[in-house]
Amino acid sequence: MANEYISVGVFAVVGIIFPFILLTLSRLLRPSKPEKEKYMTYECSIPPIGEAWIQHDIQYYMFALLFAVFDVETVFLYPWAVVFPNLGLLAVIEMLVFIIVLVVGLAYAWKKEALRWM
Repeated sequence: MANEYISVGVFAVVGIIFPFILLTLSRLLRPSKPEKEKYMTYECSIPPIGEAWIQHDIQYYMFALLFAVFDVETVFLYPWAVVFPNLGLLAVIEMLVFIIVLVVGLAYAWKKEALRWM
């Protein structure tokens, strides 16, 4: 049993140290010529006018968040649908509750007009 923990520990240590070694090595080997043009915001090879930091409407973030929620729904529904014949009644009820919660969330977002693209 200790051998299993040793292999997991070695894997974790290598997984933590290896990226730091690669990042340090790449920092030492990369060319570094800082110039004013290098730090400019790139926009179609035209010199930028004004600040690069602008405030976007919250509607875009809400739309992206709702997309992510329903994308995750697909991630949960697909494996469930693959093993559907082997599931019992409890799993079907749990999935119905999951879908109902998502439909209620969709109805709430629809009521708050979060899906309206401005």
